[in-house]
Amino acid sequence: MEIQRVPVSVYAEMTPNPGVMKFVANKRLIDVDHVEFANIEEAQISPLAAALFTFPFVKNVFISTNFIAVEKFNVVEWDAVTQELRQFILAHIQEGKAVLTAVPPQKKVDALGEEAEAPTYAEDGIEARIVEILEEYVKPAVAQDGGNIVFAGYENKIVKVQLQGACAGCPSSTLTLQQGIKNILQRMLPTLVDDVVPA
Repeated sequence: MEIQRVPVSVYAEMTPNPGVMKFVANKRLIDVDHVEFANIEEAQISPLAAALFTFPFVKNVFISTNFIAVEKFNVVEWDAVTQELRQFILAHIQEGKAVLTAVPPQKKVDALGEEAEAPTYAEDGIEARIVEILEEYVKPAVAQDGGNIVFAGYENKIVKVQLQGACAGCPSSTLTLQQGIKNILQRMLPTLVDDVVPA
């Protein structure tokens, strides 16, 4: 009996961030949670991201398990380039070219833009519970918008998170933090969370 291969498909989807378009594939693209590249030098471990940076309007590339969020400079409109990018990504995947050739080291950037150690937290207790809630309730919704959320710390009832991908520069990210994430955490952890702020 012959095994039928499912044809690869990629569709484009707007995100709440007008500068970012999400390209969703019907197959798994990478084996890690996500990778993000701000330039072609950083993208050397991702042949697909490096190739996307050859387009002069590409500003940032965020790749998750089944989608690629591309941020553009304001030199073109999405309706002029979306179809070209969709076809380019589709061809790359259909030809079996690698999306990611190495796992990037996990890095964290502090408030001054300097690299810092990735945060560590106790396996039990309030921080672990916050991470659990973010993973289960917040991350899927943020991923739908072409982004990701990472727990960055908890001190004096203040939760620090880092928004990535389409969510990083989104005009509605403050609303997402204040009304979405803060409400969920306060509902699930009453008296333990006063605020949620960007890291």
